[in-house]
Amino acid sequence: MRVFQVEGSWSPENMRMSTRPDPKPGPGQVRVRMSASALNYRDLIIPARGYGTRQQTLPLVMLSDGCGVVESVGEKVTSLKVGDRVCPLMFQSWPCGHPDRQRLSLTLGCEIDGTMADFMVLPEEGVAPAPSHLNDIEAACLPTAGVTAWRALVTEGRMQPGERVLILGTGGVSLFALQFAKVLGAHVTITSSSDEKLARAKAMGADELVNYRKIPEWGKYVRELSEGEGVDHVVEVGGENTMAQSLRAVRPGGVISVIGVLSGGALNIPLGPIVTGHVRLQGITVGSRCDFLAMARAMSRHTIHPAVSRVFEFARLPSALEFMASGAHFGKICIKH
Repeated sequence: MRVFQVEGSWSPENMRMSTRPDPKPGPGQVRVRMSASALNYRDLIIPARGYGTRQQTLPLVMLSDGCGVVESVGEKVTSLKVGDRVCPLMFQSWPCGHPDRQRLSLTLGCEIDGTMADFMVLPEEGVAPAPSHLNDIEAACLPTAGVTAWRALVTEGRMQPGERVLILGTGGVSLFALQFAKVLGAHVTITSSSDEKLARAKAMGADELVNYRKIPEWGKYVRELSEGEGVDHVVEVGGENTMAQSLRAVRPGGVISVIGVLSGGALNIPLGPIVTGHVRLQGITVGSRCDFLAMARAMSRHTIHPAVSRVFEFARLPSALEFMASGAHFGKICIKH
């Protein structure tokens, strides 16, 4: 089978398309013929061993998101059959419940091989049914970005109708958060440096638009939009260079879901506003199989389709990663197998 992997030593230059023997499922496992994959920001970091000692083994098949069809099943598989369309889950050892060290220990495309392969063999509980209203490319977008947004707003955030949410950017997680927040009845403010992207976000339901290039003090501006109260929830994907503004935007007692570090991973911010304002900072790294199932039910109920920016052929993974690094995308970048 074809694979796209990092081999030899950890370096983006060592990503290559190669071949491996076709895998066979053992007891409790399924073999999935992959039809699509999708990129996340972490896929830019992993080839350079950006997650450190968690990444032990080479060669490593790339990417954590995908969709495919169950082609064969091993003994003792009870919930899946040949022909079922499924998404591999990023966390292979987190079925439900709260995160712990063991549940966070195995992720596709990092500690273990990912979705850039013609076939994957995974535990029965390591996949979940793909929503029937989505095509394979759309379904491939869900396991990381979709689940991250869902866990931030619903599982951990417990968002209520009428609440205000500030969403940073227009990448995959951010646009899923926009879609979920709107079906939950929230008022959404979204930021971007591009008026064109903001207009597209408006068409998807955003209530307030903020170009952070034109309004550098956007945290204060967002607070003013809420009559001085601040927003209930911030979907924070920037990190180092955006957290101070996010703290200005959030209300006392509000929540900041810390999801990404696109602008840097170190913080130098005063702790006073967090303490005196009873602000809760919650780290979010995707979620469990139960989160995926709940999200998929909501997407089916409300006929939500992911925003897909561009689709690349299998052999063009390096070009897809370059496109992601450019920041030109709006939504998810996908790979057709």
